[in-house]
Amino acid sequence: MAYRVEKSDGEWREQLGEEQFAVLREASTERPWTGELLDEERAGVYACAACGAELFKSGTKFDSGCGWPSFYESVRPEAVELIEDTSLGMVRTEVRCAACGSHLGHVFPDGFGTPTGDRYCMNSIALDFTPES
Repeated sequence: MAYRVEKSDGEWREQLGEEQFAVLREASTERPWTGELLDEERAGVYACAACGAELFKSGTKFDSGCGWPSFYESVRPEAVELIEDTSLGMVRTEVRCAACGSHLGHVFPDGFGTPTGDRYCMNSIALDFTPES
C-alpha cells in the first residue's frame, strides 16, 4: 500500500531512535505497564509518533487493565489501517497508522462496556499526546 508519508528505513531510524523504530516500523511491543501515556487523563488528541497524523481522542480512552493505553475507536475509521496478523500463531488484528503505515498495536473485540465493544490496545511509544489548551 502507498502511504501519504513514506521514508526509507534509514530516515525512520534517524527520526525515531531505536525503541520507537522497533515498535513503529518493526511491529515490536513495549512492555506492559511501562508506557508514559498509560495513565494520561487530560483531554487532548493522540497522534502517530512517526508522522503526526491524529489517531485517537482522549474521550475514547478507557482503563482496560491490560497495561497499555486503550481506546474504543479511532478519531475516524480511515485514520487507521487494520491488518490480519498471524505472527504469534493466533489471529489478531494489527492497527497501523493509515498515513505512514507505522505499527501502533492491535484491536480486540473485548472492550466490554464501551460503545463499540472494541479495545484498541496501543503502544505509548507509538503515540504523541497533545493536551487541549
